[in-house]
Parts: sequence; structure tokens; C-alpha cells
Amino acid sequence: MHFAGVFESSLRMATVDTANPPGEYPDIVGARPTNPLAAAFKPYVPASVRMPELTPLPLIIGTLLGIIFGASSLYLVLKVGLTVSASIPVAVISITIFRLLSKFGLRDATILQNNIVQTAGSAGESIAFGLGVTMPAIMILGFDLEITRVMLVAILGGLLGILMMIPLRRALIVDQHGLLKYPEGTACAEVLKAAASKQSTEAMDQTSTTADAAIVNEQAAGGGKVIFSGFGIGFLYQAAMGAFKMWKDTPQKIFPAPFKAGSIAAEISPALLGVGYIIGPRIASIMCGGGVLAYLVLIPAIKFFGEHTTTAIAPGTIPISEMSPNDIRSAYILYIGAGAVAAGGIISLFRSLPTIWHGLKGGLTDLRGGRGPREHAPRTDQDLSMRIVIGGCLALIAIIMAVPQLNLRWNLLGAFLIVAFGFLFVTVSSRLTGEIGSSSNPISGMTVATLLLTCLIFLIVGWTGPRYFVTALSIGGIVCIAAANGGTTSQDLKTGFLVGSTPKFQQIAILAGALASALALGPILLKLNDASTVYVAATTAESNLRAPAEELGRTEKLQGPQASSDQNTYRVWQRLDPMGGPAQRYLVNDQGVPAYLVDPGINGTHKTRPDGSAVAKFDAPKATLMSYIIKGILSRKLPWALVLLGVMISIVLEMSGIPSLAFAVGVYLPLSSSSPIFIGGMMRLLVDRYLRVKFRHKNLSEVELTAEGDKSPGVLLASGYIAGGALAGIVIAFMAGVPSLVDISKQIEDWSTANNPFFNGAHSDLLATFPFILLFVLLYLVGRDLLLVARPRRSDV
Repeated sequence: MHFAGVFESSLRMATVDTANPPGEYPDIVGARPTNPLAAAFKPYVPASVRMPELTPLPLIIGTLLGIIFGASSLYLVLKVGLTVSASIPVAVISITIFRLLSKFGLRDATILQNNIVQTAGSAGESIAFGLGVTMPAIMILGFDLEITRVMLVAILGGLLGILMMIPLRRALIVDQHGLLKYPEGTACAEVLKAAASKQSTEAMDQTSTTADAAIVNEQAAGGGKVIFSGFGIGFLYQAAMGAFKMWKDTPQKIFPAPFKAGSIAAEISPALLGVGYIIGPRIASIMCGGGVLAYLVLIPAIKFFGEHTTTAIAPGTIPISEMSPNDIRSAYILYIGAGAVAAGGIISLFRSLPTIWHGLKGGLTDLRGGRGPREHAPRTDQDLSMRIVIGGCLALIAIIMAVPQLNLRWNLLGAFLIVAFGFLFVTVSSRLTGEIGSSSNPISGMTVATLLLTCLIFLIVGWTGPRYFVTALSIGGIVCIAAANGGTTSQDLKTGFLVGSTPKFQQIAILAGALASALALGPILLKLNDASTVYVAATTAESNLRAPAEELGRTEKLQGPQASSDQNTYRVWQRLDPMGGPAQRYLVNDQGVPAYLVDPGINGTHKTRPDGSAVAKFDAPKATLMSYIIKGILSRKLPWALVLLGVMISIVLEMSGIPSLAFAVGVYLPLSSSSPIFIGGMMRLLVDRYLRVKFRHKNLSEVELTAEGDKSPGVLLASGYIAGGALAGIVIAFMAGVPSLVDISKQIEDWSTANNPFFNGAHSDLLATFPFILLFVLLYLVGRDLLLVARPRRSDV
């Protein structure tokens, strides 16, 4: 009876708007109450107050931080297909930088200037996600990853998403305040309020409050100390492991009979540990479960049944009896995993259709009913002129149709699809971000939907040749980046709405940040691929191949660490796999005879160079998904037996009530990539239990507890791990292409192999785990407020 009374009381306090029901997304439970707060809301800085906002230094710092966090996000999305929000880490870094500068005589930044920094700095992550999800698929489909094509997709998609979101601001951010929560944007606003400068505090509206008035500036400065510490630790750890070979980077154990070919491994990277901590225990466990299925079930089973075969079983090229676990993965598991990822992505799309439809319907209704621009609008309600927005969109569409690199030249159908899908999914993304947050926004599902519909339209009109692969992928890439940036822009504008920023200044800042990140991330993507590319001398069978003259491409020399071994110039031959697998890229001589197989750094399979040095590859799971959708529909050439096995795995998972996409990504990725993510998730589980105890007297809701966890010291340290570790990995990859450093790197590796028991030897796999144990124990202690804690002064309490 008591439970019934409580339930009835809760119904009286919270009702559901039946015209606008809550989104049916599996990670969100409970009804969203109606709470029309928009009319009574007052921002932290009133509209009548003028203070420094869009000034050069905050814009420059935000843009640079956006490039740094965009590069780390690109590294992650190529590694494991995931990325994390950068807004709160960028805000904390901004606060800390300006607080330090104020100690040297410069003025501390206002809350509005710090908001400009986080606005400009958040653009890089969404562009990195879109690039990493779509552009590597070009190589998998058999085309060159040209720098102009990559940068055009990044720039056009990034700017288009922001411009398309601007007309939605009043409808979604202002009129829906209190209904659309925008969790990351709200949490970021709380961080900015907590560390507001003296000038900002004096100007604030006395009726506004923060979520926790006990938070003081010393704690915000302590957050800066935590994230900078994480950045330094992550960078030094990755440099010591990756550049100086102080310990083995991937400890593993391969089991003998009777569990032959079963194996476990962990890529003990601070970036992957940080990712696991931030995404939490549930998704981390599901991802690792997929890796366990691949490495401890499927690979041993294939080895068991194929152990006694004496001939190769397609698509493998050698007998299974001669295969290592990684050989079996490359020959069979990758196709099973790709099928599982494709099915999981499509199922995820269909599961999200009610949410997407609800978001679209609500967004268009809000847009029709939203207030239009008014003359003499208050400072906090001034957007960029609609002439700039519409003119900018038309100019971007004209560029899309004019440049040849996208295969959309004078293609009215392609331009129409970009406009239609772009506005559709920017609207959906902007609204869903308000309901379920950026981290849960199904951008991959929207990209899958775009590619499916685009390819089906192409099939109907007869555009099925290989040249249309790039056309479809260009459309998908631009829409993916536009949708991701639309959601990011919404979160930033929500933060600005809460703190009292000027919308047009934020819109200028994120346009500048997006443009700078797009220009920087394209070359970084290509450099990461080139640095891990391996040139494998052609086998006897490959030497018998002859490249047709009409299929020969441009001339090219060897790049990266192997460039000094062969100075000859070759022609490029992109050979489509007759079995339907990834295209093969060869360097051939003037007679068309293959001299080298070019194994790319992204989605490549050769992990050692001819001199024996190890190479870190990028698996790019979601790019593989996109390539399989295009190839499966337009060319219908795939190893369908293995792909369908993966499809059935995803269907079984969905029937069991388990989200299939995260599990499928785990099947496709190496277990070594998902196991450190799992460990990070377990650390988050332990810390979240502590936070529940810490805040139990406040009776916080699940959403409020999640928000507290997302701005806790553990998340800040994990963000530092990600940025530091990923940036170190990028620096190491760039240095690998410098000829003068290649010999030094080889000497370091040779010395460690001969003398360092942590890097090579009978116990190296065990010894290498000790530094990693210290890394995740430190993460746990910081999350528990036992280390790097900012203690408020007694007088401030």
C-alpha cells in the first residue's frame, strides 16, 4: 500500500505530454515530465549585461583545443569506432589556462569567454567521428584516400550541419527549455558557473542558481589539475611504451591444446582505458563480450574443425592448420564481424526509428511554431542573420556540385539527397541530443540509413558502377558529419543559453572551430594511415598477375619508414577482390607486374614490416560497416556465407534482449582493443557505487547522478588519459615517417628486445601489465576522491 501511495503521488507530480512522448531509447527509462520553465527562466548573465565574450585569445585557444581533442577522437574512432564528448574537458582546461594567466598580470576570462573556448573546442570531435566512420571506407572499396576529398567532406559536412541547426535554436533550445534536457550542455554550464570569474559573479542574476552551491573556484581549479595530470600521465605512458619500448604494448596469452588457438590479449593503452571509464560498465562489458566470442569461441572452433584440412578454405589462402589466431581472424572472423556490425547497425536504426520519427516530428512542429527573429532582440536572443545562413548553405551546395573529387559534379540528385538527408538528420540529431545526450545519439544509425536509402535510389536509377561507390560515400560522409555537428552545436547553444551567452557569437566560434578542425584532421587521417602502411613484396602467385593498362593509376614511391629501402617509382593498381573482400592495392612496374602489396594502416592485416618491426593498425570497424553496405547493394559481391553468420549473431543477441551493435563491434575488433575498455568500465562501476553513497543524502535522480559522475574527477582524469595517450600515439605515428628517426627507433627496439625483460622474454607479458595496473589503480583512486582532490578553503564554505 505504501508503494501504491508513493506511485500515485509521483503521478500527480509528473505527467507525460502525450503529444510529445519520451523517446524509446533502450538506455533511457521512465517518463519525461512536462515542466514549462521557458517563460520563467533567467540566464546566469542577464541579457542587459555586456562583458567581453568573442575576443581573439579565447577563440584561438578554443580552436587549438578543438584540433587536439579532434585528433584524439579521430585516433579513437579509427581504433574502436567510439568517441567521447570534449566540451567539459575543454571548459575545464580553459578555466585553468586563464586562471594561470591571471596570476601573471593578465585579466581572468569571463564566463562568456570560457564558453566561447568550449564552443570552438567542441567542433573537432564530431568532425573526427564523421571522418573516421566514413572516409576509410573509400580505401576498403578500392579507391585512393585523397587529401582534397577528405578535407572537402570534412569542411562541407561540418559547416552545413552548423548552418542547418541555427534556425532550430529558438524552437529547441529556448521554447523547449525544461523539456529537452541537453545533459552534456547542462553539465558543462554547471562547470562554467562553478568557476565563474569575479566579474562574472558580480554580474550574475541573483535569481539563478547552480546545481550545487557548495562548489567553489578551488574545486574547479582542482578539476584543471586533474585533467592536466591525466594528459601528462597519458602522454608520458604512451611515449614510454610506444616510442621507447620500455614495456610490451600488447601482452597476450595463446592457449595450447585442448583449447588450441584460443587467446587473450590487452592493448594496455591509457586512451582505451579512459574510453572504457567514460562509456561505463554496461557498454564496455557488451563490447568485450563480442571479443570473447571471437577469440575464445569462434577462432578455437574454426581451428578445431579445420585442423586436419590440407588445402585452403576460401576466403583464406593457406590451410587452417597453418594459421595463427590472427590469421584466422583476418581470413574469416573479420567477415563474420562485419556482417554482425552491419546487421547490428541496421537493427539499431530500426529500433531507433520511433525515436528518430518522434524527433523529426517534434523538431518540425517546434520550427513551425517557434518564434521568428525579432527586431531589437535582447543580446541573448540574437542569431546570425538568416541571409548568412541561407547564403552559406547555397554556397556549400554549389561547391559540392562543382568540385570533381566527390563525384557529385552537376549531380542534381546527389545534391538533393545531401540537402534532404542533411536537414532531416540535423533536425533529428539536434532534438535527440536534447533528450538522450550526445553519447547516446544514434549518428551511426542515421549514416546507415542515409547510405541504405542512397544506394537503393542509385540501384533504381542504374548507378551501380564502382565510380558511384565514392558518390554514395561522399553523400553519407557529408550527412554524417552534418548530423554529428548539429547535435554538438545544440549542446553548445544550450550551455550558452544557461550561462547567458550571445548566440551569434557562439555560432561564429563553432564555425571557426569546425573549419580549423576540418583543415587539420584530414591530413592527420592520411598521415596515420601512411605511418602504419606496410609494403609487402609480391609473392610468386601475385607476380603472375598482370595489371590491365586501363586500371593503372598515378605513379608513386614507397612512403614512411620503408621509403629508404626502395627509391624506384611505380604505378598504382587498385585490384578488386574477385571473392568480394576488400580491394587490394599494388605497386606495379611498367609491365604491370606487381612489385609490392600495399597493406594500409587503416583496416590492414600485416602487422610487421619486412625488417621485423611491429606496426600498430587501425581497425576502423564502422568504416568497414559503411563499405559493406555500399558494396553489398551496388555490386552484390561479398563472402556471403561468413557475412550471414555475423548477421545471425546479431539477430540472436536482439532476441536475447542484448544491444547487438556494441557486441558486434566487439566481435569485429581485436580482443586486445576491447579488454582495456572493459577494465576501464569496471573502474567506473566501482566509482559509481561510491558516488551513490556519497550523494545518497541529496536524493538525486538517475539523470542527476549520471551528471555528477560525468563531471567527477575520474571522468576528468580519463579524459586526460584519452587526450594524452592519443596525442602521443599520433606524434609517434608522425615521427615514424621521418627517415632520420627510423634507424633510432629500430635501435631502441633491438636493444629492448635483447635486454629489456618488460618488452621481450619469457615473462614479458606478465611484467608489462604492472605499469597498466598502476594506471587504472590511479584512475580508481582519483575517481574515489582519494588523490588529486581540491580542498575548499574553510572561509569559502
